[in-house]
Amino acid sequence: MRCVVQRVSHAQVDVDNITKGSIDKGLMILAAFRDADKKEDFEWMADKLLNLRIFEDDQEKMNLSVTDISGELLVISQFTLYGDCRKGRRPSFSESAVPEKAKKDYEEFLKILTSKTNLKVATGVFQAVMKVSLVNEGPVTFILDSSKVI
Repeated sequence: MRCVVQRVSHAQVDVDNITKGSIDKGLMILAAFRDADKKEDFEWMADKLLNLRIFEDDQEKMNLSVTDISGELLVISQFTLYGDCRKGRRPSFSESAVPEKAKKDYEEFLKILTSKTNLKVATGVFQAVMKVSLVNEGPVTFILDSSKVI
């Protein structure tokens, strides 16, 4: 599982000009899944996201997690995070999970994430054409990949 995580003061996702999810201060998370992903990947990612200390404390040091600040989460599926652009001019998505598995994994990840927190968890719409807008604070952006640690 791979995520791009951005610290935001606001983020929202629209489908057909209708807002499907929005948050204020918190994390905007783009999530992608591979065929090899297992429940352990989702557990690791949920724990990492909820406890990653990327919000500033009183001394302006990144010392607080989204949980510490009672922030919010916006989780959007994005299979293109596994796009491989090393060869040719068109990305290859051979590492991305097929849509059926990716949808199941996305839903499983959301269940795990929401079971670990009382924070607001907003979502996009799986496989929809979405318009994502956000105000990235910092800017602060990280790439997390469960295959690099599990």
